[in-house]
Amino acid sequence: MPVYSMTGYASVTHARGLVVECRSVNGRFLDLSLKLPEELRGFEPALRELVGSRIKRGKLELRASLHGTEIQTSQPPSAEVLQQLAQWQAQVHQTLPQAQALSVAEAVQLARSMAPSATANDADVLAAAQDCIEALAEARQREGQRLVDILLERIALIESLAARAQPLVPAVVQRQQARFLERWNDALKAADVQAANGAATAAGAAAGAGGLAPQALQERALSEAAAFALRIDVAEELSRLQAHLQEIRRLLQQGGELGKRLDFLIQELHREANTLGSKSAALELTSLSVDMKVAIEQMREQVQNIE
Repeated sequence: MPVYSMTGYASVTHARGLVVECRSVNGRFLDLSLKLPEELRGFEPALRELVGSRIKRGKLELRASLHGTEIQTSQPPSAEVLQQLAQWQAQVHQTLPQAQALSVAEAVQLARSMAPSATANDADVLAAAQDCIEALAEARQREGQRLVDILLERIALIESLAARAQPLVPAVVQRQQARFLERWNDALKAADVQAANGAATAAGAAAGAGGLAPQALQERALSEAAAFALRIDVAEELSRLQAHLQEIRRLLQQGGELGKRLDFLIQELHREANTLGSKSAALELTSLSVDMKVAIEQMREQVQNIE
């Protein structure tokens, strides 16, 4: 199924001067506005049904206008209507003998105004509206395909950034863990030096260390280092981010009405990228997370226009 943008424009000129224009922009739901001349107000319910059957989301304006002659059937007035006019004119002359007789043009115009609405009129208006809505849908489909191409490019970019970040994670975690242990050992050595300088200092150091033996302190250091490694490990965030990207690609290939689902997945991408940035313990990972967030924001702007 194709992917449709909510942005588009179409214009159709139909028989006897009828012009129908449709323009649409993005919106959360279908918001239809009809701009019709007085002669076409009766078509509003049918036009709303016609638009709703083809367009599902977006702020849409349908404007119809008449140029030149009004929409009328090409058939001449019926004999019954003309006879009725003749009877009325005879009655008028009985009451007002000086009244001027109707001209042929006046009689025809009056007869047509008396005639019931012709089905041809309905067909003209609805056919013009149908053609315009189809042209709008085609324009929205072309724009939708352009958005799909942009989104697929951004997905490929984010996947390449994630692929660059993935092998960095173990080395970064190991390096930061080693720094943590190094600082811990430096703190213990400083405490030992203070203990050698006086009993009071030694007592304070023992109290600060919780009275733990050197072996216990080393085990605690390793435990704290492992917990620290878990806090800065972003492998899980990268895995979830890649899963969201795969789902977005699948939806784009599937097509249909997927704007709201894409919007949700973009929010999830933002969440993972933000977590990745906040947990990154190395400049290279932070830089990659910033590039990811820029690409995700570009995706969000495009998704706002998808039906």
